[in-house]
Amino acid sequence: IGDLIFTGNMSSRKGLNGACSVHEYTGSFIGQSAHFKMTSVCGHVMTLDFIGKYNSWDKVDPAELFSKAPTEKKEANPKLTMVKFLQVEGRGCDCIVLWLDCDKEGENICFEVLDAVLPVMNKPRSTERTIYRAKFSSITDTDICNAMNHLGEPNRNEALSVDARQELDLRIGCAFTRFQTKYFQGKYGNLDSSLISFGPCQTPTLGFCVERHDKIQSFKPETYWVLQAKVSPEKESSLTLDWDRVRVFDREIAQMFLNLTKMAKEAKVESVSKKEKVKQRPLALNTVEMLRVASAALGMGPQHAMQIAERLYTQGYISYPRTETTHYPENFDLKGCLRQQANNPYWAETVKALLSEGINRPRKGHDAGDHPPITPMRAATEAELGGDGWRLYEYITRHFIATVSADCKYLQTTISFSIGPERFTCIGKVVTSPGFTEIMPWHSIPLEESLPHCEKGDLFPIGEIKLLEKQTSPPDYLTEAELITLMEKHGIGTDASIPVHINNICQRNYVTVESGRRLKPTNLGIVLVHGYYKIDAELVLPTIRSAVEKQLNLIALGKANYHQVLEHTLDIFKRKFHYFVDSIAGMDELMEVSFSPLAATGKPLSRCGKCHRFMKYIQAKPSRLHCSHCDDTYSLPQNGTIKLYKELRCPLDDFELVLWSSGSRGKSYPLCPYCYNHPPFRDMKKGMGCNECTHPTCQHSLSMLGIGQCVECENGVLVLDSTSGPKWKMACNKCNVIVHFFENAHKVRVSPETCDLCDAALVDVDFNKAKSPLPGDETQHSGCVFCDPVFQDLVELKHAAMRHPMHRGGQGKRQGRGRGKGRRPGGRLNPKKPKDKMAALAAYFV
Repeated sequence: IGDLIFTGNMSSRKGLNGACSVHEYTGSFIGQSAHFKMTSVCGHVMTLDFIGKYNSWDKVDPAELFSKAPTEKKEANPKLTMVKFLQVEGRGCDCIVLWLDCDKEGENICFEVLDAVLPVMNKPRSTERTIYRAKFSSITDTDICNAMNHLGEPNRNEALSVDARQELDLRIGCAFTRFQTKYFQGKYGNLDSSLISFGPCQTPTLGFCVERHDKIQSFKPETYWVLQAKVSPEKESSLTLDWDRVRVFDREIAQMFLNLTKMAKEAKVESVSKKEKVKQRPLALNTVEMLRVASAALGMGPQHAMQIAERLYTQGYISYPRTETTHYPENFDLKGCLRQQANNPYWAETVKALLSEGINRPRKGHDAGDHPPITPMRAATEAELGGDGWRLYEYITRHFIATVSADCKYLQTTISFSIGPERFTCIGKVVTSPGFTEIMPWHSIPLEESLPHCEKGDLFPIGEIKLLEKQTSPPDYLTEAELITLMEKHGIGTDASIPVHINNICQRNYVTVESGRRLKPTNLGIVLVHGYYKIDAELVLPTIRSAVEKQLNLIALGKANYHQVLEHTLDIFKRKFHYFVDSIAGMDELMEVSFSPLAATGKPLSRCGKCHRFMKYIQAKPSRLHCSHCDDTYSLPQNGTIKLYKELRCPLDDFELVLWSSGSRGKSYPLCPYCYNHPPFRDMKKGMGCNECTHPTCQHSLSMLGIGQCVECENGVLVLDSTSGPKWKMACNKCNVIVHFFENAHKVRVSPETCDLCDAALVDVDFNKAKSPLPGDETQHSGCVFCDPVFQDLVELKHAAMRHPMHRGGQGKRQGRGRGKGRRPGGRLNPKKPKDKMAALAAYFV
């Protein structure tokens, strides 16, 4: 295989992070014997974020985020310890070959990998080259071996353009989002959105949807009239003619034309023309067209379609699915791709006919210089791919076959008639050569009634002539396919990010997806866009973002300076932000028409510790408590139910406690609304309930109810849920571990004494005499949940059943007792591992 000659077998093992495999083998590299290691990453290694103190919404003025707030690169997923993993595997290596996706994001990840491994690799001798970049568009042996034989270098400019986009989106998005979320959630209780977000691409995307909504709302139907004539060329047959004037909007004039034509007894043929026409085969498939068809014809949302396409690519079924190009390079092996499809029963006949008769060169499309069009790379069956995977693969394959098929040809006959002074026309089409429509039948020319044979001067009796009254109709809501077209036209987002922006406006509750995948703006989405128009229309119009995208592309091409583009763009948006803050009353006027103030929302629940009046519980996301007397709002844990907790009060601030619960099979814990928002102790963070509170004597605190360290996570403490009887349980205050114990016990208490073996708190259990499982008819026993043999059959580990993501408090300093070192009440979870993208590649090299 060119320079690649391998000896021995490949060995595979899991890396230290448990998510990525490492494949090792020996062979030759650039003419020398080499030992290869191949592994993968899981998307971006690093992510951009503000340094710690600037992530506090309460302590930082959002205006500071434009320039003052320093940013840093953090691990994108700290649990994967990707940097450490790469350094362990890269230590002592002489060369690195980067096989990341060949787009701008891929180039950016190349440099993230290099930042991690270059410090631990062997230092090169003099000018020896050690960094290589593989360029490929599909995971097939031909493409991979070709890439290995023509190694290049990673593109620093493309990586910098991604860095610029990340920083712009972070600074601009966070500043506007934080300001408007805090401002409006502090005033209105039924916004039904936990985050009122702004995004430089997301907001213009929403703007397109609201613009269409406004057109629908402002549309005023107009009445118009159409003259319709039918002629009878033969007995018991009729031909409907179209009026050349199409329609008129004046009733009296329409009636005049009707009267004139009714005077005629026959329709006269004025001309007959026959013309051979061509319906062109499609251009080769790019990302945007694939997403449009997936939504319009297959009923798949853009993000879902993109995820399926990525899976088909990593499995080797299709070429790289992110491309703007619709033109095949001259050296592309079209016949080789076509031969792969010669045995599929759905299109085998068409493919074999093309191969024997000769394929047509695809139409000359747009060459963006990135990747070839999306093409099937190997045969597949419906059983292999199943469901949506097969449906998308089938479309991609049919589209590819259509690009090398002949155009569809048809004969169009147009007959022009006169009835009195008015002209009418009828058109008929007969397919002479179906061409590509055989493989894409939905594009076929519709069958129409055949036209009679006639010549100029022929007369036909008029069967009927009448006036039809109709009304103009409003446009419909935008479909996803139409929105994708608008985003592409105006330069909003890239082929990779368009699905993300559309998904975001759905997730934020700004639009809902209606039947036919039409996007209908919600009240909140409409008010936001109208507010932007009122204050600064450029925040929602596509013009500025389109200009920014052009600047980012210039960075990628090496024609613009990264720092200058960043500084200039941030300066523009900083000025816009200050004007937006000063003018927010304009948007607020629209908000107060559509939404209810906090004081008028929710129902009384618990008493405020300051004024001792009832605070109202606002259930709409984000759920919170509001005291209208003090005009204070207190956030609560989300995705669960909140109720009053026995009218008990916090000893620190006199607020009534509330109980958060995720359901009968999940967790529950009490919390003080004030302490939850204003941590009372230095070792506590915002968002902690009583199960993490370090108060030394409060009966609800971690100090009094903590039993032992969690059996699974590092920082958690198992805390007795004192509300759970008679199905008693203790739950970890960090992760979703739940330990059920002592079912039907009358009372369970945490003792101040600790276990000699494991340092966990002892538990005092009191059973009813009739239901006691204790030996010797005992009803009371004190012991360690982990070590006491009497308790060993009464303890069972489970995991919280959650419909929503678990609310998790801040990571406070652990204050619980010791961890059980005896028998563990259950096994560990096996987390789902991310797919190893590169294992398929490694297999080709042995």
